[in-house]
Amino acid sequence: MDYAIILGGGKGLRMGADVPKQFLPVGGVPILMRTIWRFREYSDSLKIILVLPESQQDYWRNLCAEYDFQEDYQVANGGATRFHSITNGLALIPDDAEGVVAVHDGVRPFPSVEVIARCYETARQTGTAVPVTPVIETLRHVTAEHPEGVTVPRGDYRLVQTPQAFDIQLHKQAYRQPYNDGFTDDASVVESFFSQNISPNSQHPSPITLVDGNRENIKITTPFDLKIAEVLADE
Repeated sequence: MDYAIILGGGKGLRMGADVPKQFLPVGGVPILMRTIWRFREYSDSLKIILVLPESQQDYWRNLCAEYDFQEDYQVANGGATRFHSITNGLALIPDDAEGVVAVHDGVRPFPSVEVIARCYETARQTGTAVPVTPVIETLRHVTAEHPEGVTVPRGDYRLVQTPQAFDIQLHKQAYRQPYNDGFTDDASVVESFFSQNISPNSQHPSPITLVDGNRENIKITTPFDLKIAEVLADE
């Protein structure tokens, strides 16, 4: 059985809106609903877990009633950090479950169905799958000592997206680690777990398998992103 944990937390401070960004409409439909629909489009049998702060759950229920949103999913309470929110979502998956779990940002409503499928299928084969896209702009590495920076080869870098998919048992083990500030996404949590549990002489220093993402899979965090999302929703 496969699962998707969709993170719906966030206050939307950079958006400057009165409501959290995941509830804002794009093309007449709240962003979070579009995100859930995209995963349901991938699979009717996928078990979806929506993680929301308790303080936002009444608002979400009212929104679902207003839009007659009747998709099947479970709700987990959001935590103090992304790490703790995902931990709460994983707790709703049985400890003996087999399959793949993908974790996705609720404010990324445009992952292609092809990318979602690629992540699940790759994780089924290798245990992990993280979608990425090439860097198309020039990059400069800037430090406090060298604020003017230096140009670095953009071909050496990738932009990381979600959904990030993992073998369920691997992911559950990784999230039993104590939290630290270096956990910026699921890949970093899994990499930390591996670094503590594999030989330093291993030929596989990183357990992460990269797959091609899609550029439309933007994370909506600013008013400018919202304008782009409106265009994408019309396509």
